[in-house]
Amino acid sequence: MQQATQIEQGGRTHRHRPWVRLTHWLIALSVLVLIYSGVAILMVHPRLYWGNAGNDLIKPLLEIPLGPNHHAIHWSSRTPFFGTVGGPETANRLIEPWNQNGWARSLHFLAAWFFLIGLLAYLSFGLATGHARRDLLPRRHELGRRNLWQDVKAHLRLPMPAATPGPPYAILQKLAYASVAFVALPLIFLTGITMSPAIAANYPILLDIFGGTQSARTIHFFTFAFLAIFLLVHLVMIALTGPARQLRAMIMGD
Repeated sequence: MQQATQIEQGGRTHRHRPWVRLTHWLIALSVLVLIYSGVAILMVHPRLYWGNAGNDLIKPLLEIPLGPNHHAIHWSSRTPFFGTVGGPETANRLIEPWNQNGWARSLHFLAAWFFLIGLLAYLSFGLATGHARRDLLPRRHELGRRNLWQDVKAHLRLPMPAATPGPPYAILQKLAYASVAFVALPLIFLTGITMSPAIAANYPILLDIFGGTQSARTIHFFTFAFLAIFLLVHLVMIALTGPARQLRAMIMGD
């Protein structure tokens, strides 16, 4: 989201610092690659579960209408795996599912490390320079209902005035940016590496934290959905408050 008014302090308009611009584009490009490859991975098995196990013979927590495998896998009669009713079952596939995502998994894992570099750099610089405390974390007086409502009304009022790029930010911006930078982005990385058998084997505490591989996958998906909504709103607000100036400021700093 972009601020609807221009704010200056001490006669000097704030601009995005060079490290903010660099890490912003590194994270942004990584996220675009992760979205592209992640959707291809999800298309192979568009079902979400909770716990450690999840397959086509287990009732999913959520089934996503995406890709050629949605409601397209047929099975022979099920038989109890251990000969007892209510336990695991086995069956044979009657139709082989679409499964062409090896390239997407490799690309997804590669892009994740560039994403991590950008995220760690942003958080480190943000904490070291005071940017996180000064510009992103809301102060107590800003969280009052009146201030929140005033900012909501300002964002709903059209047409929006051109915005000055960079901080200081209004309360809705702070809440959005802080939740993304300090919660959503770290969470989506941690749940992502929890799904890696090699990493989970070396750090089993990740499975304990998220309640299993399939739980991590489900949290990963919903965190992705939150980030996708944030990105959409972010781009809409940029378009409404002067896209050329906002883009130039994030690239050139002026």
